[in-house]
Amino acid sequence: MSGFAAQVPISEEDQLRAGWYALLGQLLAGEPSEAMLRMLGGLSGDESELGEGIKALAAAARGTNVETARQEYFDLFVGLGQGELLPYASYYLTGFLNEKPLARLRGDMARLQIARADDVSEPEDHIAALCEMMAGLIKGSFGAPADLEEQRKFFDTHIGCWAPRFFEDLQAAQSAVLFMPVGTIGRVFMNIESQAFEMAA
Repeated sequence: MSGFAAQVPISEEDQLRAGWYALLGQLLAGEPSEAMLRMLGGLSGDESELGEGIKALAAAARGTNVETARQEYFDLFVGLGQGELLPYASYYLTGFLNEKPLARLRGDMARLQIARADDVSEPEDHIAALCEMMAGLIKGSFGAPADLEEQRKFFDTHIGCWAPRFFEDLQAAQSAVLFMPVGTIGRVFMNIESQAFEMAA
């Protein structure tokens, strides 16, 4: 996703939130590279559920190689015909691809001045793209940082209504080894975000 970066300072908490969204987006956008596995292998976490997920991800990254990780990504999300999981809002909400949730998202993208990157062929309601958009709204990548109400509206409409189920499915997926802790991290983080938005309402 592309836009204009704003030079508006955001709180440390929001920087952290944007960082989690960006990490999930990066992990789910395409096959892992060797550099990505090295970066993941160097991560460390605390004793929280999210921290434990990060530790498990780091251990899984250290225990695999790039060929195995890429095959796993292929089996999970691409497949011969289709992968084990279909990481799209339309599919999770309607059972079909390219449905009303995608049209609704495109309307909000136009309103928020979020442009689809030219080199991306996936529909915009892919989980990686939505995480990237959310990070951009928090950081101000598409103009001024979105206020909490705008963030909540985007989250509730396009992410919170299906992504927790997707991350649970990823955590339990037959092909998931490296990506099993990604499912855990995503599930826990979505829960934290939902609770935070509820408390702020």
